[in-house]
Parts: sequence; C-alpha cells; structure tokens
Amino acid sequence: MSGLIDKAKNFVAEKIAEMPKPEASIQDVDFKGLGRAGVTYQAKVGVLNPYSHSIPICEISYSLKSDSREIASGKIPDPGSIKGKETTVLEVPMLVPHDVVMSLAKDIWRDWDIDYELGIGLIIDLPVIGNLTIPLSTKGEMKLPTLGELFGRGGAATVEKKE
Repeated sequence: MSGLIDKAKNFVAEKIAEMPKPEASIQDVDFKGLGRAGVTYQAKVGVLNPYSHSIPICEISYSLKSDSREIASGKIPDPGSIKGKETTVLEVPMLVPHDVVMSLAKDIWRDWDIDYELGIGLIIDLPVIGNLTIPLSTKGEMKLPTLGELFGRGGAATVEKKE
C-alpha cells in the first residue's frame, strides 16, 4: 500500500514540476526622489504570467545592499495581481535614510554613485501548488542625481546594471 502512495506522490510531483510557472526579472533600478526621510529608489520588476487568469501576489520582499551591508529592506504586503497572459511591471520603492547615504560617503565621493546588490523575493499564490517564491537579484551602480537634477533642471539619475 505504501508503494502505491509513493508512486502517486511522485506522479503528482512530476506533473507539478512540468507546469509552466511565472517568470520574473528586474528590469530597472532608478532614483525616484528625495524627501525628509531619505532618498527613494525604485526597482521595476517584470513578471510574465503564462496562465490565462490573474495570479495574486502575496508579498514582495527586498534587500538593498551596498559595501556588503544592508542599506534598505522591507516588505510590501498584498501588492495586487499579475494579469493573465501578460507581463506585469511591479514597482518596488526602497527608502534609504539620509544617515545611511552619508555613511557611504567614501564610495559616493570616489565616483558619485553607489555600488549596490539588490535581492527581491516575489511570493505568488498559484492554484493547487500554493505559495511560490521567485528569487531575483542584480548588481549595479546607482548614479546619484546632481543638484540640477534634484531641483528639476537637467536629466535624471541613471542606474547601470552589472549582471
């Protein structure tokens, strides 16, 4: 009897492994704004849903590191759904407090950017399977805005990815 149960478990596990699953990638990381609490950066995550119906997103967690230490982290509970048969772009805002930015002064003054590592965990709820975490990561440089860019004159700060 236990042999039959094991065969059934293996069959179900194989079928679930063969099911198409959503795919995600970090498309961009950009300077978003400057406020009293700190500097806000924003990551854009593209998620491709292979199914014809929407899939709910349970949570997005993120960790932004620079110089091997965490400078921002957080969770975004219940950010919405991924549309069926489409790529949905999710925006993940990350607030870096001013005191943390100032502690990175050595890296900033050298080349007016912040070298970073970004890790994002996208937790989605798939029918039958349950919660699935899609881990994403990228490395790059966040160019800091100039004073002209901060006050509305000139271009925008850019981010260069090094994957």
